[in-house]
Amino acid sequence: MKNINLAKVQFYKFVQTPIGRLQLVASDKGLMGVFYKEHYREMNDEMVESDSNQFLIKAEKQLAEYFAGKRKEFDVKLDMQGTVFQINAWRELQKIPYGETISYGEQAKRVGDAKKARAVGTANGRNPFLIIVPCHRVVGAGGALGGFSSGGIPTKKKLLELEKAA
Repeated sequence: MKNINLAKVQFYKFVQTPIGRLQLVASDKGLMGVFYKEHYREMNDEMVESDSNQFLIKAEKQLAEYFAGKRKEFDVKLDMQGTVFQINAWRELQKIPYGETISYGEQAKRVGDAKKARAVGTANGRNPFLIIVPCHRVVGAGGALGGFSSGGIPTKKKLLELEKAA
C-alpha cells in the first residue's frame, strides 16, 4: 500500500440532489468543490471517501436545505484554489442575492474592469463550487441564460426557477 501524504489528502462523497448526483470534495481547510457529472474529480491515491469530514457534512446539509427552499446563503468554509482573478470573480458571485441575476458585464464591473466580461465568463466556467458559489445567477446582457458548464442550460434554468419559486 502506498503512503499517503495527509497534508494533500482530499476527501469526497457523492450526494443525490434534484439536479442529479453531485460530488463534494474537501480538504482539511474547507470545501474544494461541488462537481456535476462529467466534471467529477478523478480519484487518485490522495482522495479518500469520507462520511466524517466536517466540510462535506456541512455542504451536504446546506445543499439539502437549499433544494428544500430553506437556505438562501451558504456558509460552509471554502478552500478556493485558482488565479487571483478567478477567486475575485467567484467572491463576487457569492454577493449576488438569492433569486436575482446579473449580467457578465455587471460582474466584470464589480470585479474592477467592465471590459472583462469574457474573462469573467471564463472564470465562472471554471468555478468549482456549483450552487454554493452561484455562477448560475449570471446571465447575458439581454437576459439570455448563456453558458453553464455544470449541467448545461437546463440545469441553470432549473436552479433559477427553484430560486424564483422560493
